[in-house]
Amino acid sequence: MSYNLCIFDLDGTLTDPEVGITKSYQYALKAFGIHEELDSLARLIGPPLRHNFGKVYGFSSSDTEKAVVIYREYFAAAGVFENVVYPGIPEMLQSLKESGKTLAVATNKAEVFAKQIVKHFDIEKYFACVSGDELDGSRTINGKRDIIRIVLDALDPKRELGTVMIGDREHDIIGAIENGIDGIGITWGFGSYEELTEAGSIRIIGSPSGLCHFLMP
Repeated sequence: MSYNLCIFDLDGTLTDPEVGITKSYQYALKAFGIHEELDSLARLIGPPLRHNFGKVYGFSSSDTEKAVVIYREYFAAAGVFENVVYPGIPEMLQSLKESGKTLAVATNKAEVFAKQIVKHFDIEKYFACVSGDELDGSRTINGKRDIIRIVLDALDPKRELGTVMIGDREHDIIGAIENGIDGIGITWGFGSYEELTEAGSIRIIGSPSGLCHFLMP
């Protein structure tokens, strides 16, 4: 399969956001009397904030909204840039773009923060579209399906391009399948091989160079 439109997840795929995200969760949970070690919070990277506070911690709707606000107090001030681009990612993006691929980002992170991050790390230039959640969480009610669909409607409205979604968690793969496109799992992020396999990945790849080679046969 030749893919002309390559859609990338952000957290755990293009960048390693573990420090900023786990500190933001720790800060928010502390306000509710819950102490978590940073290492134990890495499992929360990927799914939407409201899912984690509501489903993982059992918060009520009102407490979930309070927790999101407190999380973003830390994240907006410091956590957004406690982050690093994975080695090999800029080179991979450069090669794919030079080969004629159209690249985009689809992330469960709030779009305003996603755009800050790709600009800060000088990878914004590679992407024709950056799609993320609204601050109110309205785009992730159906998981990642609607975030990906925004990219497809913007860049491939007639669904004529060969398109693939690339990410490290099951939500990326499930969202791809729900939009009728392939999903490729990558293992340098936060999801397991088993998680990605069970979600329906057509291929699981272990390095940016390996992904580049697969996308540019």
